Amino acid sequence: MGDSEMTAAAERHLGDEIARELYRDTDYIDDPVLLEYVTDIWQKLLAAARVRGELTPELDERFAWTILLGRDRNINAFALPGGYLGINLGLIAVVGSRDELATVLGHEMSHVTQRHIARMMTSQNKQLPLMLAGMILGVIAASKSRQPDAGQAVMMGSQAAFMQNQLSFSRDMEREADRIGFGVMSQAGYAPQGAASMFEKLQYASRLNDNGSYPYLRSHPLTGERIADMQARFQMQPGTKTPLPLLMDHSMITARARVLTRPGVDVLRQWVDVPSSGEFARSSPAQQAGTLYAAALSASELRDFKTARALAQQLQTRTAGDPSAARLARLLSAEIELAAGAAPAAAALLNPKAQDRPEMLLAAQAAVATRNPAPMVQPLRDWVATHPRDATAWRTLSSLYGAQNDTVRAIRADAEANVATLDYPAARDRLKAAQDFIRASARTPGAAVDNYEASIIDTRARAVEALVKEQAADMRANR
Repeated sequence: MGDSEMTAAAERHLGDEIARELYRDTDYIDDPVLLEYVTDIWQKLLAAARVRGELTPELDERFAWTILLGRDRNINAFALPGGYLGINLGLIAVVGSRDELATVLGHEMSHVTQRHIARMMTSQNKQLPLMLAGMILGVIAASKSRQPDAGQAVMMGSQAAFMQNQLSFSRDMEREADRIGFGVMSQAGYAPQGAASMFEKLQYASRLNDNGSYPYLRSHPLTGERIADMQARFQMQPGTKTPLPLLMDHSMITARARVLTRPGVDVLRQWVDVPSSGEFARSSPAQQAGTLYAAALSASELRDFKTARALAQQLQTRTAGDPSAARLARLLSAEIELAAGAAPAAAALLNPKAQDRPEMLLAAQAAVATRNPAPMVQPLRDWVATHPRDATAWRTLSSLYGAQNDTVRAIRADAEANVATLDYPAARDRLKAAQDFIRASARTPGAAVDNYEASIIDTRARAVEALVKEQAADMRANR
């Protein structure tokens, strides 16, 4: 790389290598409800960054701009090379509003748009890109375990410990990301109070010297200069002292994030019992909605579906006057029915023509379970045509095809899911399996062969083989 800054293409390649490993991580979760909520904020911030000129056309086109969620309870978010953003459910669980979450996302986005990662890596220009990828994965592993040495097994080279410290952003980078991130979130329509309250939370955690639950503070040190800069910025914005109200749907989203971090059976049981406490009766409607949501989902996780249904019914009553919250309550009820094996009841709660991802995927699951896949095939095909990197949608489509005994299309959809998670060798193997199946069918008397689908599979097989070779060449070049 020399002394020149890492190119956008090189950074994207590096980001792909890291993302491919994160997709395989047992903590990785594609939860449609949470991802929809976070992605809505993310897309608004991206649009604002374009308007402000912070996101250049080159980076807009070349980078992934993809969010990866992790079940980790630690409060953390991390910008990765190439436009990937990692977010722990622990962060979603503690933010008090969309605006607070937008503060963190805007800050992380600004690290990417301002090429902080490329500049940081260029300063370590003697390190090979894949070594840097391993080191970044090591830092993530260490933050997940709360033990700084835990990531060392992942990190490569004798300079691993040194590099772990170097992967923190510089003070100037942090201040620049604060400034630009604040401008982007404001442009996107988020309230400055969100930034003020988020900084107060980080400042409080910093005063406690970070007990380990805020690894975000280790890679984003909250210095006195940063605090002073942001406080001055808040003072220039009217209304930053006015606290933001807790919205009902946000309370439910944070409740979902808490439950999905897998806190343990004892904690889930405690959450199931909270709605029957006196404290629940004294809480606000939004707090009650969050409490009921956590209780119903916890009961479902514990396989106590009778209790889960009763709590979900209370939740639907509580949220009846709030369309966004009522939708979340209805989707949760459908999710509980599917988990309970009552697919017809789930299907009755869902609209098979829904255009939003969470409801579409739930409706598809219900269609498979009720052995009526046909109505959901076309909606999923249309979705993956415009969202080709949606691995979960591809796998759901594969299940729909499988329920129709359409083996070739089921295998191809499964292959496309592997492409979406950057596992090109696995995709190649699945496409080869589809080709073998087609050849075997052609030799079977009376068996119908879809020549059009066979042609698509051959074309995709060649394209994926090229990706496998490119990936292997990158690895050889950077050893």
